[in-house]
Amino acid sequence: MNTPNISREDILKGFYFRHATKEFDATKTVSDEDIKFILETARLSPSSFGFEPWHFIVVQDKELRELLKPVAWGAPLKLDTASHFVLGLSMKAPMIKHDAAYIMHMMKEVKQLPADVIETYSKFYREFQERDFDLDTDKKLFDWSSKQTYIALGNMMTSAALRGIDSCPIEGFHQEKAEVLLKEKFGVDTDKYGLSFMTAFGYRKEDPLHEKSRRNFDAIVTWK
Repeated sequence: MNTPNISREDILKGFYFRHATKEFDATKTVSDEDIKFILETARLSPSSFGFEPWHFIVVQDKELRELLKPVAWGAPLKLDTASHFVLGLSMKAPMIKHDAAYIMHMMKEVKQLPADVIETYSKFYREFQERDFDLDTDKKLFDWSSKQTYIALGNMMTSAALRGIDSCPIEGFHQEKAEVLLKEKFGVDTDKYGLSFMTAFGYRKEDPLHEKSRRNFDAIVTWK
């Protein structure tokens, strides 16, 4: 495999370009190739133990987008104007608890680990949940799962920015009402999956009014 050699300057250009786009140019559409590329960077994202506790729904149907508006106060303008709208789902306890069938499936069928490695891996994963991170409730397990899914979110937004594509992460929604909608209208098994975030992709209608503002480097980094 060839070692990537993208310049630091080009990568930073993408980070400076990216901003939380509030309104997109509804006349512009992200190409099929680019949106698949963005979703592929989510698929290739790292996750704790490599268990990939996520699923992504790309909502292009206008009627479904309309149904999302009442439960997502931070999304209406994006739902109207974004080229692509993605729901980031994270797995709940029945999927990611140490003894879940999905975890065994990942080790046996996806990772194709030998039996002795599976035994050791399972032991480490159980100890991680029960001892190291104290993941002893369904809520804690879902929050842990969401942390993994947010890694994929960051990678999607960065890869989009490197292609000159805008995005906006959205947490402005009522989680319980949104999940009822996902179950009734999107066919999501909400015993197994919960909604962590929404994300819009497209092309900005206008440039940001202000330059990107962040704390100084020395304010966030300590060297020891």
